[in-house]
Amino acid sequence: MALSESQVPPDAQHYLVCGTEGCERNCQFYCNDCHQQMCEQCRDEHQKNKKTKSHEVVPYKQRKRQLPVEKCQIYPTKEMVLLCEECQIPICYKCTATEEHRGHAFTDLEIDFDENISLCHEEIAKIRNYFEPTSQVLKKENAGDVKEIKKIMDGIRTSMKAEAESMKKLVDTVTSENIKQVDKIEQSLLETFNGQTQKIDDYITYLDESSTNIEQITYALKSESFIIRPLPETSKPVPPIFTAGNYSKEDIAKLLGRITIQNTKPENRKIKPMETASTQLKPTGKQSKQGREKSDVKRTLSLSSSVTKVREYTVLVVDNVFHISLGKSGRLWVSDSNGNFVQIDLQGNQLQKIQTSGGSGSYRHTVTQDGDLIYTDRNNVINRITQNNTITEFIKTGDWKPLSIHSSHINGDILVGMETDEEGKVTRYNKTGTEKQNIQRDNKGQPLYKYPHYITENINGDVCVSDANKHAVVVVDKSGQHRFSYTRQGSEFNPYGICTDVLGHILVCDDISETVHLLDQDGQFLSLLLAEQQGVGWPCSVCVDDENNLWVGQSIINTVYKYLQ
Repeated sequence: MALSESQVPPDAQHYLVCGTEGCERNCQFYCNDCHQQMCEQCRDEHQKNKKTKSHEVVPYKQRKRQLPVEKCQIYPTKEMVLLCEECQIPICYKCTATEEHRGHAFTDLEIDFDENISLCHEEIAKIRNYFEPTSQVLKKENAGDVKEIKKIMDGIRTSMKAEAESMKKLVDTVTSENIKQVDKIEQSLLETFNGQTQKIDDYITYLDESSTNIEQITYALKSESFIIRPLPETSKPVPPIFTAGNYSKEDIAKLLGRITIQNTKPENRKIKPMETASTQLKPTGKQSKQGREKSDVKRTLSLSSSVTKVREYTVLVVDNVFHISLGKSGRLWVSDSNGNFVQIDLQGNQLQKIQTSGGSGSYRHTVTQDGDLIYTDRNNVINRITQNNTITEFIKTGDWKPLSIHSSHINGDILVGMETDEEGKVTRYNKTGTEKQNIQRDNKGQPLYKYPHYITENINGDVCVSDANKHAVVVVDKSGQHRFSYTRQGSEFNPYGICTDVLGHILVCDDISETVHLLDQDGQFLSLLLAEQQGVGWPCSVCVDDENNLWVGQSIINTVYKYLQ
């Protein structure tokens, strides 16, 4: 039976049925306007029809992929069919008239989707062309090792049997010698017995001979000169004693040898690396050059086998390095809990200091796509510091106290973690400060957050939050669906500063163990990246700069590490 398109893998060569109702012929063509697969006859009829003769009909393999239907979040009755090149987000037609997108350039989302799908299929083909043959090579090597290990084990068994046979021959030899010794002792003792018997027989003969001469005996008795020889001396020989050998099973095992398992770590099989570079999805609009640069970096980077300290310096103008965020041109901002903000370069040189009017508070901060510094204030507001150091009120958060903030590198959205009455939430604002989304509960209605005091975004759009009161890193996708929570099972965990890198790793400080944890994009623990051995003491903030160095804030000390190669 022919398969429908939805049942066919993207790179498969199965028979496809024509999509025209009632037609069961083989599909060879595809109408990009109708998104319908066709046989040759139906294609001809389609192109003759006045209503459809202008449609683009192409060979099936050259077809455009149909854009999935997804409703606009702002206008739920409209479908998202355009891509805003400026904001790099999908939108509907009505969104083009909004203030947020006015004056921006737009492209057909279906075209962009089709190009990226084609690139994905190319990448899948490359991956399969590498992993399937490589897997077969590994399987073949494994089968060879099975034969080899069987051969080795047979050799060990043969050696054991030979050793036992040799031991048996030695036992037989020793036993035979011992028996010969017993035979000699027995012969000697019997000779002794026979000698004594001969003496006794001689004595009896003597008595017999003496008793036959009656006259001589009578004369001797009268003269009192009769003397009888004494009985011959005989002895009772002492027999030998056999002393059994004193040995145990262990003694025998030592003599016969024993098998041991080597305390050596198995050597990993060598796997030939992929020679072809990964296919990167085509970037569009303003992000193209930057996206290509990051993609190139991502292809060449991997985790280093060890962490290297690059430099360490003291930030004297803050009370503690409570938060670090990456700004423009490779510059970073550092803040403490008293409203002091310091801008530094990648060498740790102080560029400027800003003292706000606020007292003790959280003062988390981020740099927007426009280059402005925005920060959380204790008065339930988010302030903006423009590049000429003017402080203005940007967003009011009402009854919610803002704790953490992050400006998206993907689309410029502003993510804010807030709390009120032991309940937390994450609110997404656009670049102008308009509320777009609230993330507060999972699909079962349970609260996701309690105290989201650090926040960041991963390369796939996931929102990653350190929640001090939940003792967890809580991660949701860009739509707000809960993906996972990391809690370091088996040990106490109190997450502080959090960031991500170009490979999608999640790096988070632990206030209890005074370490930095490294997780993958799906929340799997990879390693304790930094601990006491690297000289870390109470790390509370982390940030990865444009050169992929890891900055760790601890007390008033900033330490920079290299962990990618």
